[in-house]
Amino acid sequence: MAVKDVKKVVLAYSGGLDTSVILKWLQTTYGCEVVTFTADLGQGEELGPARDKARLLGIKDENIFMDDLREEFTRDFVFPMFRMNALYEGCYLLGTSIARPLISKRQIEIAEQVGADAVSHGATGKGNDQVRFELSYYALKPDVKVIAPWREWDLTSRTKLLEFAEQHQIPIAKDKRGEAPFSVDANLLHSSSEGKVLEEPWDEPPEVVWQRTVSPVDAPDKVTEIVIRFERGDAVAINDEAMSPATLLTRLNALGKENGIGRLDLVENRFVGMKSRGAYETPGGTILYTAHRAMESITLDREAAHLKDSLMPRYAELIYNGFWFSPERRMIQAMADASQASVTGEVRLKLYKGNVIVTGRRSPNSLYSMKHVTFEEDQGAYDQFDAQGFIKLNALRLRLGAMAGRKGGAL
Repeated sequence: MAVKDVKKVVLAYSGGLDTSVILKWLQTTYGCEVVTFTADLGQGEELGPARDKARLLGIKDENIFMDDLREEFTRDFVFPMFRMNALYEGCYLLGTSIARPLISKRQIEIAEQVGADAVSHGATGKGNDQVRFELSYYALKPDVKVIAPWREWDLTSRTKLLEFAEQHQIPIAKDKRGEAPFSVDANLLHSSSEGKVLEEPWDEPPEVVWQRTVSPVDAPDKVTEIVIRFERGDAVAINDEAMSPATLLTRLNALGKENGIGRLDLVENRFVGMKSRGAYETPGGTILYTAHRAMESITLDREAAHLKDSLMPRYAELIYNGFWFSPERRMIQAMADASQASVTGEVRLKLYKGNVIVTGRRSPNSLYSMKHVTFEEDQGAYDQFDAQGFIKLNALRLRLGAMAGRKGGAL
């Protein structure tokens, strides 16, 4: 991209070392006006310093955007994803992945508002986030220019970043002067740690890595019991106390933290092709996931539930790879949302030393029939003789195969 082609850029800005260096690099390399956007997604950090640092680096007040997106994040991104019970590679609750489309969406909105012709992010050229950000940008504003400094500049090490920062009088937090032990990304749904001490997959993560949970070993030796109420697939109350989506997830995070719930040590397959190791914490999300599946267990028809489960890996992969705004994700989402019409009721859970234990579920829309399933006298609700024909019809193709010499399912 020719430097002269960019007049104004909206930067996803955290106020940390990397994005502060990027801010100054954009000014010096592209000679363009920089607009900063900092999203409060519940990362648990004070955002005021980001505003102060942007001002210090010459950004006008009208070009500093700081938005509290916690409710929108939970309501419009996290909850829809949980309606689908999405897990990437069987265990990852997609905490980082699901935040990127919202950040991108707001960046593009700001670009339209201020007349910017470009957007920029701080993702490296090795990871998934560059893909997630940019696929979202292009889906929402196909002609936007994208600046990805990590793919352009020659600041290829922490030492070079620090030298650039000192040269341009960018304030550096004292703990950033040495090699950081690992990289952390956080939002209301989760915290993820990667790099440095975590790069050797055989080495156990040191306890300092875990940011949001006490160790299950050290968690209280007592049970915490809660009841979560759902309406049409979304959690709306804990112990009969109605809450907004972000407030509810915040409460579940606190409960999960004190009970050591939601830790995951994962080696995953990045979209760009390499494997990476991360330490993830999703305390509230782990509780919510377990409760939602329990709620569905008595309200969803068998084949509807199985169809959802068969499409879940594809849906999770779409989110992981950055295709939130793709037509196929929207199609699967429409199916998932429609499936939740009857997913209303309550789930009782026990939280104990890293475990989420379902102890009860009830719903006005329950498909569970004690009259049919009982081991006692069912008073004619179910004729067991009917099972004979059912079994024989299902066995017919197997019997014909065996008669033709293909016993035991042989081809």
